[in-house]
Amino acid sequence: MDDATMLAELQPTAERLVDRHLGMAKEWFPHDLVEWRPPPAVGSAEAAEPLPDGVASALFVNVLTEDNLPYYFASIDDLFGRDGAWGYWTRRWTAEEGRHSIVLRDYLIMSGHIDPVTLERARMAQVTGGVSPEAASIADAFAYLALQELATRIAHHNTGKALPDAEGYTVMKRVAADENLHYLFYRDLVSAALEIDPSGMIEAIKRQVLGFEMPGTGILGFAQHAKAIARAGIYDLGVHHDAILRPVVLGHWDVAGRQGLTPSAEAARDRLVQFITRLGRASARVKRSRAGTIVEA
Repeated sequence: MDDATMLAELQPTAERLVDRHLGMAKEWFPHDLVEWRPPPAVGSAEAAEPLPDGVASALFVNVLTEDNLPYYFASIDDLFGRDGAWGYWTRRWTAEEGRHSIVLRDYLIMSGHIDPVTLERARMAQVTGGVSPEAASIADAFAYLALQELATRIAHHNTGKALPDAEGYTVMKRVAADENLHYLFYRDLVSAALEIDPSGMIEAIKRQVLGFEMPGTGILGFAQHAKAIARAGIYDLGVHHDAILRPVVLGHWDVAGRQGLTPSAEAARDRLVQFITRLGRASARVKRSRAGTIVEA
């Protein structure tokens, strides 16, 4: 199914999901979540205790990803168009994501967890670079955005749990709650798209699962930050398999049970299921290895 036809077919679903989102979304204000006080100088006696590498990396990547919002907006705006429910959703999503950037930066500056000069230089480099994922089709965009929003929600939530202060936990919990609503919007768009074009969506889901990367490409030192985040257990192979691929791709979307597929989509589905199965085995080996390390220590 071509993009224009899919958008037209899913217009009523988009309208319903936008209305549902507005009914569940809560108004909140960054200044209510972060206490304003003179920010501590990095390295001073008043500065916060240094965070573990993985937690600091997660905060660094989280806020810079949100800062890159103009490019994500441009990509989605080009795909969805500016009319009707599709255009309204893109603008509403952009407004909500922009608030995340505000509150995360407020928290980081006030807490002293990250040097603001380093953060600002990284922001300049990230936004000047303008790197963002580009979906080949509407089907690919729906699949990627559902996976990405859920991954972001999980990463934010786990980062909050790893922070040593209640303020940081509250900020990350609030941002994660928004990301969960964004995930639900895209998850259910994919479900609806699977009903009208199962073969096309299965192939798109396969492409996005096999090629999935967390947002952050273009961030200075992203590969090192990603490894630190994984070592900290905030987002790693096991989290990706256990919290996203198994419950959503195999569970909610039931890709293994889809009927009436084209031969190409059948092959894509088989490849997808095999990939998730192998990933599950690999994540289990990593968990056993970590457990063994803990026992030996």
